[in-house]
Amino acid sequence: MNSQWKPRTKAVHSGTRRSQYNEVSEAVFLTQGFVYESAEQAEARFQSLGDDEFIYARYGNPTVRMFEDRISALLGYEDCFACTSGMAAVSGALTALLKAGDHVVAARALFGSCLYVLEDILARFGVEITLVDGTDNAAWDAALRSDTRLVFFESISNPTLEVVDMCHVVKAAHAVGALVVVDDAMATPVYSYAQKCGADIAIISTTKHVDGQGRLLGGAICGSRELVRGPIETYMKHTGGAMNPFTAWTHLKALETIDLRVRAQSDAALEIAHALSDHPKLSAVRYPSHPGHPQHELAMSHSTSAGTVLALEVKGGKAACFKFLNALEIITISNNFADAKSIATHPATTTHQRLPQEQKDVLGISEGLVRLSVGLEDVSDIIADLRQALDMAG
Repeated sequence: MNSQWKPRTKAVHSGTRRSQYNEVSEAVFLTQGFVYESAEQAEARFQSLGDDEFIYARYGNPTVRMFEDRISALLGYEDCFACTSGMAAVSGALTALLKAGDHVVAARALFGSCLYVLEDILARFGVEITLVDGTDNAAWDAALRSDTRLVFFESISNPTLEVVDMCHVVKAAHAVGALVVVDDAMATPVYSYAQKCGADIAIISTTKHVDGQGRLLGGAICGSRELVRGPIETYMKHTGGAMNPFTAWTHLKALETIDLRVRAQSDAALEIAHALSDHPKLSAVRYPSHPGHPQHELAMSHSTSAGTVLALEVKGGKAACFKFLNALEIITISNNFADAKSIATHPATTTHQRLPQEQKDVLGISEGLVRLSVGLEDVSDIIADLRQALDMAG
């Protein structure tokens, strides 16, 4: 790979491995095992793997390796381990890097499954968890200790779109010797700034923008070669979290268009935020790229766009919000985001319903909150659909 390539070129060409047939499209190697020319070669390979050597699909596969090289190049990291899902990546990275007695500081605004991994699983095995307001730099500074092993947060929180001052948190964490692990799903692989800010590990749910078309689950742990091919690979290959080759191949093809798709969706998201910012049926429109977002300046210091998702606060609570959702014609009701189709989600009753009400209140997950994932439809049609549905909200 040419290190001077721009991100869009890396998304098309990085990591390419061609077989003896010199195919144009990447080959998919649907095999779980590999044959050796001799017993001696098998012994040598199990002792030490070369860069292009494989022994079992749980440990590595040529198609998966192509994807790992390509996504890590796009995000600016040395290496990557591709996983079965975004949550497999989160739980795998955290479990691989932590042990009983370690201290973790994490942002309070996390996806429900991430909170479960921290508070129910890791805490059960002796990891001490401290949750803070991710937008409060002083809270991070106060919570970090000399024995803090790791900090964890979403670069942009799901679903309320809070923005963490990543550069500040990274600097503070590194000052006490802690690793920084970032859930980068909402920032998107196109606009990711985790590596630029110095985060040690960036995790993405490739189910989202990489696949981007509602087909396959996947996840990726990107970081230094020392961390990825050390404790993370060791844990993942023994516990079975590796991505399957067909998913990796589909992701490779999707990466060829990710830059075009995400930029179009992000541009549309900003246009929607401008169009609805003063709508009488909405008490708030939250999108970090919009000047009305309270952390707009911080968000723009990180990247030129805040991604493909907005948060809308519908006046009238759950009843009015459900009327709005049920009146949508183009936008679908689902619980995914970052799809080619626009999707509306009511977090309080779906993705975050299991959180205690007190926690929902702290995080700003109200009965009127809608997470809007902007798809690839014509933006004027999306805006028209939102407006007619809001008219029905009561």
